[in-house]
Formats: sequence, structure tokens, C-alpha cells
Amino acid sequence: MQQRVVVKIGSSSLTSDEGGLNREKVAFFANELARVHADGQSALLVTSGAVAAGFRQIGYAAKPKFLHEKQASAAVGQALLMQAYQEAFASHGIVAAQILLTRYDFSNRKRIHNAMMTIDELMKRGIVPIINENDTVSVDELKFGDNDTLSALVANLVRAGRLVILTDTDGLYSEDPRKNPNAQRFDRIEVITDEIYRVAGGSGSSVGTGGMRSKIEAARIAMRGGVPVFVGRVVEPGDLRLALDGVGKGTYFETTEHALPVKKQWLGFHSLPHGRIVVDRGAEAALVSGGKSLLPAGVKEIDGDFHPGDVVEVIGEAGQTIGRGVVGYSAWQLQAVAGLSTEEALRRVEVPRIEVIHRDEWITLQQIN
Repeated sequence: MQQRVVVKIGSSSLTSDEGGLNREKVAFFANELARVHADGQSALLVTSGAVAAGFRQIGYAAKPKFLHEKQASAAVGQALLMQAYQEAFASHGIVAAQILLTRYDFSNRKRIHNAMMTIDELMKRGIVPIINENDTVSVDELKFGDNDTLSALVANLVRAGRLVILTDTDGLYSEDPRKNPNAQRFDRIEVITDEIYRVAGGSGSSVGTGGMRSKIEAARIAMRGGVPVFVGRVVEPGDLRLALDGVGKGTYFETTEHALPVKKQWLGFHSLPHGRIVVDRGAEAALVSGGKSLLPAGVKEIDGDFHPGDVVEVIGEAGQTIGRGVVGYSAWQLQAVAGLSTEEALRRVEVPRIEVIHRDEWITLQQIN
């Protein structure tokens, strides 16, 4: 199978500061992707820009703030965006296809499986899938964070060889290089620490919504799924090829993790937790490092009204999320046996198996050093 590359392009890279689609920019990125396509790699494009492309056409003087205004702008802008991409790729003899997704599509295992089958079929036929959030029906604003998170989820889903997240700066710096000319760029990052999150800045554009922090979070998701990430600039012909060859203008996030099975991807990044379980340090170590299941003895607190088969988040004593799993108890059952030995728990409740979360139904989300 050809190596797959996922490229994410944000609104600010496709539009003017005032809004409106810049077709020259669209043509430039289509040309960069066409070069990758010609080199024998399969390219997927995750794009923003529908709202930015459409709000001027609607008649708004500035980028709208209310959800219904954004959705109306996206309804107009998505058509303009796809028309521009299809014309740009057609000049290279490449067919482009539109795929619109929402968070709900990822949370539903059947729907995301169908999306994956569609993407596979398109790529087998040499077609470039162009993926965007379905802003006209999404709720909770643009919840994918300018599609940074969406691009990481897609990269994991298709087992990409690399995720390229384009931005208006050449990577992550120790400080804002626009304010401090002595700021140092991070060329290679293998572990995303609290310090990395601290130095990640906010949004630098009036058109886009995603800042560097959302790109770091997207890198974390992709790395956990075994996908290395590049965050940086592609502004001159050949820059995308350089980024894929490891000498691009940006920061590389490397990973030693292996690609996750689709089931684990769904559990870790797409499922909707119905509650939280706080565990003690011994249980945390067993789950994160020991490859063990969670037993009632390790449970300290529970929160939420969940039932057997629901997904829950597991929290360590320090308050951080360490992972997710499919719970084998209802909330009231687990409340009754929390902290008890296996023998005592079996005397108090009747469950098919003693494990609160079996290791086969668990994924660790905490960074393992």
C-alpha cells in the first residue's frame, strides 16, 4: 500500500485577512499536493476555510461570531471552497472528493467505519479526499479547533506515514519570535511535556481559530496513534516535499508508538465518556505500565451515571486523565464495591466478571516516558 500523507490547511492559509477565498493560494497548495501525488504517495487533505470563504458572500462585514451565522457562511463557503479545489486539482489531472464529518461521526463506530471504507476506495482510485468539518450541522461552535484535532483523528484512522499541519510560523518556538528575535525553535520533539504546552501560543489570525496550542494537542493525538507530525510553513514551491523529507521549515514531532487498531482509536479519541473513575496509585501503575486490568480494590471515587458497556475516563490521584475504558459495572454497583478486595466485591454484587475495566477494553492516554 502506498504511504499515506495527511495535510491540514487552515483558514488563514487560504483566505485574505479580510476574508474571502484566495484562489491563487488554493492553486499553490493543490500544486504542492499534486507533486506528492506524482511521487507515488497518497495524499489526503484536511481543510478549513468554509466560513472564511463564505461570510463575505453572505453580506457580513466581518467574520461572524454567532453559531447560526457561521453555519450560514459555511453553507455558502463550502461550495466555493470545493469548486476552487476541484478546479485546481483538475489542472493536474487529479479528481478531488468532498467528505464532511462531525464529532458524532467519529463517536459512532459504524459511521466512522463507513467513512474509512469510503476514503480507502477513493484513494485506491487515485482520488484526493478533501475532508472538512460539517459546519452547517455541527453544534458547540467549531469544536475541532480549526480542524487540527480532526486532522490528527483522520491521520490515525488511515494510518498515515506523516501528518503535516501547516501554519503561518515555521514551527514551535521557546517564545513568540515576533516579540523576541532571540527565541529558539524546537526542531525535534519526542515527548510533549508541560513545558511544550506552556510555550504554545494563541491564535495569530483574525480569520482562523486554531492557535499553536491546538496544533500541539493534535500532535499528541497523532503521536499516540503512531503517526509522526510536522508543524510548520509551506510557502514556496517544493516546501511540502521538504517537509515530508524531514528538512522542512518547522518542528517535527517524532513517535515510537505503533499504529492503534481502529477499536482502540475509537475508544481513546472518538468515544463519548459517560462518567469518571478515580483510581489509586497502585491501580494507575497497573493500568499504565503493567498491562493489567482495573479491579475494584483500586477504585477510589466515581462520578456519573454509567452502565456496563459504557466508556468512562479514568483519573489518577493527581487529577490527570490517564486513559479510557469500557466499564463492566453500573455506577451503583461500582459505588458499592469501590476499594474492596475481589472476594468481598463478589459477595456484594453480581457481575459477569470481576474486572471493572478489562485490559483488552482499555487505552492509556497518559504520556509514557
